[in-house]
Amino acid sequence: MAEPGRTEKRRPRRAEGRRARPEPARALPRSAAPPEIDRLIHERLRLAILSALAVNETLTFNELKALVRATDGNLSVHARKLEQARYVECAKSFEGRLPRTEFQITELGRRALLRYLDHMEALITAMRARR
Repeated sequence: MAEPGRTEKRRPRRAEGRRARPEPARALPRSAAPPEIDRLIHERLRLAILSALAVNETLTFNELKALVRATDGNLSVHARKLEQARYVECAKSFEGRLPRTEFQITELGRRALLRYLDHMEALITAMRARR
């Protein structure tokens, strides 16, 4: 019960079993909206793969796996996605009887990574300016 002189706030009633709709997020002004982020690179493991390859001319599968701390299957799946996007090249060969897989970043991949990093820097700068 409310105190004398104060009105009690009431919540609107909802139909039973239905949730209240969340309020829509406020949109940024058109000029402040950042360009779309490259979702292919934004995934943690794919970003790690591209970053490792950007600072190394080539890396073998096992070297890359150790650097990014991934399992064989996880690395294979994500490297294949980057290869399909033509961000990395994969060369398979044999050393004696052992298979050897080497990865290298492509020029397209390097440009995409630089664009991604520029995007993130701009986002960080904008956020720091809002403090």
